[in-house]
Amino acid sequence: MSPADRASGRVLVLVGIVVLAVNLRPAAVSVGPVLDDVRAGLDMSGTEAGILTALPVVAFAVFGSLASRLAGIVGPHRITALSLAGVTVGLFARSRVDGVVPFLLLSLVALGGMATANVVLPSLVKLHFPERVGTLTAVYSTALAVGITGSSVLTVPISEASGSADGWRSGLAAWSLLAALALVPWLALVGRDRDRVRPVAADRIPLSAIARTRTGRFMAAFFALQSLQAYAVFGWFAAIYRDAGYSASTAGLLLGVITGTSIPLSFLVPSLAGRMTNLTPLVLALAACYPVGYVGLALAPHDLAVLWALLVGAGTCTFPLVLVLIGLRSRTPEGTASLSAFTQSVGYLFSAVGPFGFGVLHDLTDGWTVPLLALTALIVPLAVCGLALARPSYVEDELALTPPAS
Repeated sequence: MSPADRASGRVLVLVGIVVLAVNLRPAAVSVGPVLDDVRAGLDMSGTEAGILTALPVVAFAVFGSLASRLAGIVGPHRITALSLAGVTVGLFARSRVDGVVPFLLLSLVALGGMATANVVLPSLVKLHFPERVGTLTAVYSTALAVGITGSSVLTVPISEASGSADGWRSGLAAWSLLAALALVPWLALVGRDRDRVRPVAADRIPLSAIARTRTGRFMAAFFALQSLQAYAVFGWFAAIYRDAGYSASTAGLLLGVITGTSIPLSFLVPSLAGRMTNLTPLVLALAACYPVGYVGLALAPHDLAVLWALLVGAGTCTFPLVLVLIGLRSRTPEGTASLSAFTQSVGYLFSAVGPFGFGVLHDLTDGWTVPLLALTALIVPLAVCGLALARPSYVEDELALTPPAS
């Protein structure tokens, strides 16, 4: 392959990574701003709504655990294309159905595609840009934040623009068009798996081996605790704002402030992490933003609502931090793939308690103060896990020192 062909190939991969990242959250985040309308339109109970808000993390846990094996069989570029196809079909089809069960199942299809691509993405970065893991993670984390912000802010206006009683259907279906566009570059990249002898995401390092390492366990715990926080925020904060007296569009805008804050920080945090030897100051700074934002929202939801949203948004940037740590705490594409699969599948499995438990606490107390205080208390173990990963370590080195399981 000529230098020009290699350069054009890297550009195509870069474009593919960026548009893929934009589509990794709308399937989960777009429901929150129109949740009340979805519940009314489908006659959805509170328990079913709780299942819907917890479904993203369940999908990440189940499909994330299978992602590296599927990528090893099919190829990382092909599995990415298939994942985006699932996102496209699931998002569009769920906006057309009338029953709760079909809506949940089709949501699972879209979320399963999203979860699979989410696990494979760090290994694709390690494969194509091994010398720029921090920079590329910053790029796709920023694109991911743009997708989160766009889907949280624009879903309600798109729904209202349709002018129909079931406008939420148009608001949800719009994101399937974005996923279809993102599929185009990956269809051009599927041929790269044809002659691969050592697929990047092959299960050469079993997830059970990663589980025996210190880095693997702390990464999974850190990921679980940050996801618990983030999905409770994405799933329920629009409802908190609505109960505080804000309109649906204003509640969506405030949620957009939370997600929009992460756009510049999603570029800054991985870039800083890639250049820092000790990440302790970064971990503590991000973790400290959450409790101030939560307590402020509980005590004064109107007076300084934008400030609390900015602080919570800064706290959610523990997510790009853990993403870059997946690449920084592994030496090879295979190690990155297995660490990514273990971290995200196990992490999301335990984080499912976040949005579901938040809703249960709200039902038990008929308010939002206790759920917010519960999230505040969980910042302590989040910070502990982040500090345990603050200094350089590599999962492959720990695997070499770990005796095999009997």
